[in-house]
Amino acid sequence: MKTITVEIRDTIAIVKINRPTAFNSMNEQMAIDARQALADIPQNNTIRAMILTAEGRSFCAGAELNDELSNGDEQHSAGALLNSTMRDHTNPWIHDLHTMPMPVVVAINGVAAGAGVGLALAGDISIAAHSASFVLTFSAKLGLIPDVGLTWQLSRRIGMARATAAALLGDKISAQQAVDWGLIWQCVDDDKLMEVAISTANQLAKMPRHAALELRQALHHAQTMPLEAQLDYERQRQCVLIEKPEFKEGVAAFKEKRTPNFN
Repeated sequence: MKTITVEIRDTIAIVKINRPTAFNSMNEQMAIDARQALADIPQNNTIRAMILTAEGRSFCAGAELNDELSNGDEQHSAGALLNSTMRDHTNPWIHDLHTMPMPVVVAINGVAAGAGVGLALAGDISIAAHSASFVLTFSAKLGLIPDVGLTWQLSRRIGMARATAAALLGDKISAQQAVDWGLIWQCVDDDKLMEVAISTANQLAKMPRHAALELRQALHHAQTMPLEAQLDYERQRQCVLIEKPEFKEGVAAFKEKRTPNFN
């Protein structure tokens, strides 16, 4: 793949965006390569968790702002081209991350701007280097609205007031501010980022294989459901999950005062 690299370390897959000379900006090829990687990883039964990060000093500068994006081509308007790119490539990439059958840690190694912010928030746990920052360039700089799921993510994570102001003003949000607001989980020293990300992924890899996807789905379901409906959802899923061998192993480990083995 031209724009994505994949490294396997024991039970962890490390997926890296690899366009450092272009500040890891997103284009159609990157989305194609990333989706291929995300499709291949679950086929390896030894992989239990994934890390998404980037090469170089930037995490992702958002969409590549080239002439074609601004003006379209000889056959298509800019809007028509963007429609096909988002529908067929970019949006499915975000959806793939949200439905990965394993926990996803995002290690944000530098600036995340525009759609790069959406990518930074598309995993289960986002950890940033202290030098990283987040910039919502859509409205203030380009007259657009946030995309790649950001209008769905922002208000749920940081509340409507902060989401609106951050998107309208486009001011830089530091890694520490992102933690304080609840936008991401943690920020760490730059030279410790991958160490912490790998440690976190290893911890997640020891969980029951289905746990991350089930939790992700339950939390997303709760965003639009009244309490009574969510209580029913919890009841239905719990009755399925309690019959899985992982629950029996967890109970046995608790009784025997040992660490559960979910392999």
